[in-house]
Amino acid sequence: MKRLTPNDAMFLFGESQETMMHVGSLMPFTVPKDAPPDFLRGIIEEVRQVRNLQPPWNLKLKSSWLKNPFPAWVEDKNMDVDYHLRRSGLPSPGGERELGVLVSRLHAIPVDFSRPPWETHLIEGLEDGRFALYTKVHHALIDGYTANKMLARSFSTDPNEETPLFFRLSHHFGTGAGKPRPGRSSRWQTAMMSLRSQIDAASEVAATVGELWEKFRGGVETPRILAPRSILNGRIGRNRRFATQQYDLEHVKSLAKAAGGTLNDIVLALCSTALRRFLLGLNKLPSEPLVAMLPVNVRPKNDPGGGNAVGTMLVSLATHIESPLERLDAIIADTTESKARLSSMSKEAIIQLSALMMAPVGAQTVTGTLGRVRPRFNVCISNVPGPKEALYFRGAKLEAVYPLSIPIHGQALNITCQSYNGTLNFGFTGCRDSLPSMQRLAVHSGEALAELTELLKNRGA
Repeated sequence: MKRLTPNDAMFLFGESQETMMHVGSLMPFTVPKDAPPDFLRGIIEEVRQVRNLQPPWNLKLKSSWLKNPFPAWVEDKNMDVDYHLRRSGLPSPGGERELGVLVSRLHAIPVDFSRPPWETHLIEGLEDGRFALYTKVHHALIDGYTANKMLARSFSTDPNEETPLFFRLSHHFGTGAGKPRPGRSSRWQTAMMSLRSQIDAASEVAATVGELWEKFRGGVETPRILAPRSILNGRIGRNRRFATQQYDLEHVKSLAKAAGGTLNDIVLALCSTALRRFLLGLNKLPSEPLVAMLPVNVRPKNDPGGGNAVGTMLVSLATHIESPLERLDAIIADTTESKARLSSMSKEAIIQLSALMMAPVGAQTVTGTLGRVRPRFNVCISNVPGPKEALYFRGAKLEAVYPLSIPIHGQALNITCQSYNGTLNFGFTGCRDSLPSMQRLAVHSGEALAELTELLKNRGA
């Protein structure tokens, strides 16, 4: 048995009919030229032979009551692999629109908490004989960092090499069985060390909050306590819309270099411009700037993953500024200050400060006021680094990795992008009822990239 951390359990407590806390990934593949007609059937048959899945894929909740104050993972002794692997077909030849519609519907279906909370769908019928994999997993089980590492280990850089299916891979998610129990003295030392680190972290948080308060008293502009109201921040329904975009990674990096910022700064600028145009088109742009919440990975280098270890950072998207270059400069200035603040803090302090910043969201969730009061932030935007080389699955080439994430009450849109093999892949996941014609948002991000390219070229001339 493995107890969930408070950070992991939060995703169980937030689960509801409208706010499903699973994340997903859409991965289209090009079938090898010499593939037999039953290529996909062979993959399905291979999966049906799988036995003895490894953690975390064989773990289910000890109790399916999601509000359990002490949730824990246990091994599913009677796991049915066929239940977790589904097969779907598009009317051939299926285009990107048909694929997006199907994945939007699949992402709107909750996972089964009486079983290990994940599914993989093999989708056939794409143009030119291509296929796709859509995988979803509950966020309480693993975070994006861990899922990305496990999926990468399931593929190979060699098209002729066979690698294990991802749910046969273990990711250091053991339940502790077979490990020697520490003695009383050892347990006491561990508890004291943990307590000391948390006290030190609390001191860091207090100092940071005090610094911000002094700036506020001195009239220095500080991060907003609340974000403006917008159509992004009402109550949501259970249905989803999903849109994608793919850009050349080196081109985006060149823009970051020309602007004196980072890749993340350009990602934020593209999202900012896209949101500004999208909301202007609906005559719904707030006069105050939208605020984005950025998940921050606080794992040390080469961390094996498992569970969730994420901090947060709030950044102004400067959507009130009309000039794209001035908007970009404002974003760079804000992220630079926020990163400088976090860089001086320990991992424990970052997580504590993040919890403090997110406390209003938690309180609104408990009281049922989320999506009914002014939001803490307007949109969640995250950027996940992915594999740098082309990957293959049974000889089929992976074309892209499009992340799907979690809209909740008060946050009708979630934007996640992931790098892969020289590309930057955007996934826009939104509430179908709240955001009409969300595909326009993805199109506007492409327009923003072209516009920023031209403006930065002229600035450097």
